[in-house]
Amino acid sequence: MEPAGLHGELEALVQAVVRASSWWERHGVDCAILALSLLALPAGFLCLRSENALIFALGITILGVCHYTLTVKGSHLATHGALTESKHWSRIWALFFVESEAGEKLGYAVRMGGAAVTKAESNGPVPVFTDSTEMLLLDQNVPARPLPPRLACMLVTRSLLAHPYLHVNIFQHIGLPMFSRDKKPQRIHMMSLGVLNLPRLPVLDWAFGHSIISCHVEHHFFPRLSDNMCLKVKPVVSQFLKEKQLPYNEDSYLARFRLFLNRYEEFMVQAPPITELVGLQ
Repeated sequence: MEPAGLHGELEALVQAVVRASSWWERHGVDCAILALSLLALPAGFLCLRSENALIFALGITILGVCHYTLTVKGSHLATHGALTESKHWSRIWALFFVESEAGEKLGYAVRMGGAAVTKAESNGPVPVFTDSTEMLLLDQNVPARPLPPRLACMLVTRSLLAHPYLHVNIFQHIGLPMFSRDKKPQRIHMMSLGVLNLPRLPVLDWAFGHSIISCHVEHHFFPRLSDNMCLKVKPVVSQFLKEKQLPYNEDSYLARFRLFLNRYEEFMVQAPPITELVGLQ
């Protein structure tokens, strides 16, 4: 069977699963996670009022996880139109999450070319409006502390999962084939060869989404599926690729980290400019 036919066959199998799924499975689970993250923000700020170090640390953790859930998971789903089937509401969700879109574009660049991300254009940091809002809330909830500690609180919450996010995006593509624009294979081969799934980890699954962590292969094949649906169709995709003797790449964090350290010069320093490679998106 031709590669294009293989992709059509896989798409038919996945769409059958999607049609048999309820709205809650298709969109509700992920919308609920985003809503809970918004609702948890006041609790995080209230914890910052406490003089107890453990409660204060809990507040930092809540705000940090919520920040990444909204800016990474939320913007990722909104960018791909995976939060709703309505084009009108998709545009609204995209506008709602637009402040975090610059960070998401940076994530795309990292996924596509390792160190070549330094050559990619970016819209800059998250707009100052978000920083100002957070500073206002910190000023109201941590009034006894001077400005430097309040700034430190904001920076810690913003950077709480920054290293895992960067590492995850690098680990999923380093050491895997990437193709020049004039020598790219059929889509099903490009996706199965150039993408890798990492093991499930509750905190990262919640904050980043299954489509970035454990269902990255499925996400590249079907980018409009929500995180929960990527997880649901994962057995279908993996079984299909294995039956057709196509790669289905999976590896552990530790194995990818060792590869990253052992071949850092090759993957991160000598990587070609991102513009010379075919974008997996």
